[in-house]
Amino acid sequence: MARVTLESPQLYLNRDTSWLAFNRRVLEEAQDQSNPLLERLKFLAISASNLDEFFEIRLASLVQQIEDGYNEAGPDGLTLIEKRDLLKEATHQFVENQYECWNESLRPALHEQGVRVLGLHELGAEARRFVDEYCEKELDPLLTPVTVDPAHPFPRVINKALCVGFLLRRRRRSALTYTGVVSVPRALPRLVRLPSDGTNDFIFLADLVAHHAIRMYRGYDIVSSAPFRVTRNSNLYLAEEEARSLLESVRTELHNRRKGDAVRMEIESDADPEIIERLRTVFELDSWQVFPVNGPVNLSRLMNVYEQVKRPDLKYRAYTPRELRLTAKSTDLFEELRRHDVLLHHPFDSYDAVVSFIESAAQDDRVLSMKQTLYRTNEHSLIVPSLIEAASRKEVTAVVELKARFDEASNIRWARDLEDAGVQVFHGLVGLKTHCKLSLLVRHDPDGVTRSYCHIGTGNYNAATARIYTDLSLFTADPEVTRAVHDVFSFLTAYAENPSYDPLLVAPLDLAEKIIAMIEREAEHARQGKEARIIAKMNALLDKKVIQALYRASQAGVEIDLLVRGICALRPGVRGVSNRIRVRSIVGRFLEHSRIYYFANGGDEEIYIGSADWMPRNLYERVEVLVPLRDELLRQRVRHEILDAYLADNLKSRILLPDTRYIRPWQSSRGKRGHKPPAGPSAFNAQEFLIQVAEGKPAMIPSVSSSTKRRALAGKER
Repeated sequence: MARVTLESPQLYLNRDTSWLAFNRRVLEEAQDQSNPLLERLKFLAISASNLDEFFEIRLASLVQQIEDGYNEAGPDGLTLIEKRDLLKEATHQFVENQYECWNESLRPALHEQGVRVLGLHELGAEARRFVDEYCEKELDPLLTPVTVDPAHPFPRVINKALCVGFLLRRRRRSALTYTGVVSVPRALPRLVRLPSDGTNDFIFLADLVAHHAIRMYRGYDIVSSAPFRVTRNSNLYLAEEEARSLLESVRTELHNRRKGDAVRMEIESDADPEIIERLRTVFELDSWQVFPVNGPVNLSRLMNVYEQVKRPDLKYRAYTPRELRLTAKSTDLFEELRRHDVLLHHPFDSYDAVVSFIESAAQDDRVLSMKQTLYRTNEHSLIVPSLIEAASRKEVTAVVELKARFDEASNIRWARDLEDAGVQVFHGLVGLKTHCKLSLLVRHDPDGVTRSYCHIGTGNYNAATARIYTDLSLFTADPEVTRAVHDVFSFLTAYAENPSYDPLLVAPLDLAEKIIAMIEREAEHARQGKEARIIAKMNALLDKKVIQALYRASQAGVEIDLLVRGICALRPGVRGVSNRIRVRSIVGRFLEHSRIYYFANGGDEEIYIGSADWMPRNLYERVEVLVPLRDELLRQRVRHEILDAYLADNLKSRILLPDTRYIRPWQSSRGKRGHKPPAGPSAFNAQEFLIQVAEGKPAMIPSVSSSTKRRALAGKER
């Protein structure tokens, strides 16, 4: 690479192609034959769901900006039009790879295991009788056939609704063809389970709609039919400064989202070209926005097969998360926290302790007040009912983020339920999302002292996702931390800014500035010959100022390891700029979601955890909190059990090369074939190691010092 400055576009990777590279890593897990078969199917469904959101949000925003006349270049030097043209080819290639995985690998392998997704032509007599009865009793009553003509305009097709398009010809006027459209009812499962003897058989609902169309279109000949699905722009466009009520503004925009401009149409690849062209014209799409698919429209629905098939032999082995155990001297968590902080690593440590912290506080007469942020919570949450219950006996405040993407509707419902119960509900700050994960209790303890206790997390208050996302939970009664958390709540409810939120780092107030200062401090330590090291684990790295600080630190001699699950705009391994920076991404059984920031600090190590990635939206457009781990044992656990494990992973990690490719640790950077994954004692899967630790089984991290190995032994107690 030619001599560059830190402003050179070649030092910054494109965020959208980087995201697609992440989704390719998800798809790789579907292709990986070492994974259990149904888990591979699940990864394929996840890759399809991820791609939906990419089109709804990122690509929709890009298309909208271009239509509005914008074409500026980003840090990578690409203009919006150049970026769009790059994504055209990349997204079509990705979809092709998805269907290759389904048709050539997963479907045949599932069939061999007695898990069959069948077409109508593959049904036996009993299954056909079931299908006819199902259509007559369950399906037909819900269908509304539409024939498009001057009296019947094309129906409004809502976002991601599965439909079947028809070419129709009236029997009395055979020269004319008409467009027919039937929306597949959302009330019915997209995959219908068929009666079978010893196998798990399914058929797609869209196939049943097409098969029984003759009942709906009497007097017509059906020339051709094809399932299709339209993805629409799902961004919310809120004028928050002008809104009288943010809740009502979000509710209105949610209604509009279902009718946003179309950005993609998926349709079966063998569809009649005339159907494709008519639909493309109706939805005002360019040709590249039409995605012919060689198989079922909407692969994400294959998740239904994973959920319904009870075959433990085709899934990851079950395990039981470790429950929080108090020391013998403590009668409850509050007494434990008066002695020391508690750190949990989910899902290896059970999330029940977090729910119990809030649930028991609601019932505890000693608890005087509760404050809670809610960004995303599960449908059957125990946390919201606990806050509702507590409101009749104590002061309860909830900051509910109404703009949490795709959870807006449920958050509106929760907000109204909380308000009706007497909870003081706030919707955060105008122009900022509330993304921090905070729970604060004030309690009059048995010793007569009133204390504050808090939980600070890296993940949402969602017991469902806590089983499949890796996250950290810190419980503390540290007066400095709890006072700062109280001040953050004052900022959220009254926009009251403090000069300092020490020891917390709070966005958008000081988090970015202090993170950059700590990176610069490591650089100075390196120049002075002191211990200097950075290890950062996050979901995404995109902020240009942070990236430039990391480049400067690398130039100063700081060794930097970045564990970035998804988007990474930093280009590692550039001589003279980033040759001391290594970037890894881990995609495995659990979604890596925890954010951990380690700084060697000349030997006086600091570790922060919290809700913020190193992206502009986290640093400048959201309220985020990072908290330092002040307990030495907790720092040792995070450094030597968690971070060391992820850095040692050689099965589920990928390494980012300077040329933007991601390779497995055992693959050649030159693209040579013949390399095989490690096996036996040399193979190391970080997530499996952490499961073993939680289960109390002896486990060891390879390639680290003996003292580190001792610290990483399973079952180590405080």
